[in-house]
Amino acid sequence: MNDTYLLPNGVSVPKLGLGTWRIDDNKVAQVVRDAAQIGYRHFDTAQGYQNERGVGEGIRTCGLSRDNVFVTTKLDAAIKTFEGAKEAIDGSLKTLGLDHIDLMIIHSPQPWMDFREGEHFFEGNLAAWRALEEAYAAGKLRSIGVSNFEAVDLDNLLENGSVKPMVNQILAHVSNTPFDVIDYTQKKGILVKAYSPVAHGKILDNPQLAAMAESYGVSIAQLCIRYCLQLGMLPLPKSANAEHMRVNAAVDFEISDADIAALKAVDRIKNYGDASLFPVYGGKLQADGTLVARD
Repeated sequence: MNDTYLLPNGVSVPKLGLGTWRIDDNKVAQVVRDAAQIGYRHFDTAQGYQNERGVGEGIRTCGLSRDNVFVTTKLDAAIKTFEGAKEAIDGSLKTLGLDHIDLMIIHSPQPWMDFREGEHFFEGNLAAWRALEEAYAAGKLRSIGVSNFEAVDLDNLLENGSVKPMVNQILAHVSNTPFDVIDYTQKKGILVKAYSPVAHGKILDNPQLAAMAESYGVSIAQLCIRYCLQLGMLPLPKSANAEHMRVNAAVDFEISDADIAALKAVDRIKNYGDASLFPVYGGKLQADGTLVARD
């Protein structure tokens, strides 16, 4: 938690962060305070999580100076206009109750209804990116980036934007590591943040990983988090349980090259449990707001 990555603009970001997806707004402030006491200094939220207010409260009341905390939030995936993004950025600042945001990113190249359906929304992403660039220049945002972007989506901003994305936050974990996107992103000098590094908990009963974790004297979750770190990514394990948060941060060990190779080859997980309905895990959001499994 004390180690950092250096973003392309010179901003330092803690190498391990706390994810807050699906933690209720009225509970997340205490989760943030607990995590800060344990030693976490990096907290990840989003407009779509509907818990920015609570995260901001936790940041303001955790006993740490603002300069010692790194806060990430995300522009709602449906916002693909300059004015809409500009208004939403100011909205996040107000909801969080902070005078600046350390990192703000476009949550998805597509609105969730259209996620991975073929359309890349190049014009809309550039419009939203211009709003982020403007807020960055104004000092409202210390860094800017993207999430769930594929190579072609990154190229759109790299070739047409004024500021290079500093982060690409993607789904990445043992058994589902998109090496092509990771390699492309890193070759462009962009930091990869890995959300769901423990596969939404659905990899914890894997006997192969259990045996390997035992050989290191660690948990499967620790093994998975360390795997992401050794691939040069910034993992964002999510937990509301203080003991789990403490264990997740105890990853000061080294996985051997042979074991890293074995972890890269683990059979891909196909069932994320109740999360399987969400677009990033293979589900689909319909026009009426319901979530369904893809065909």
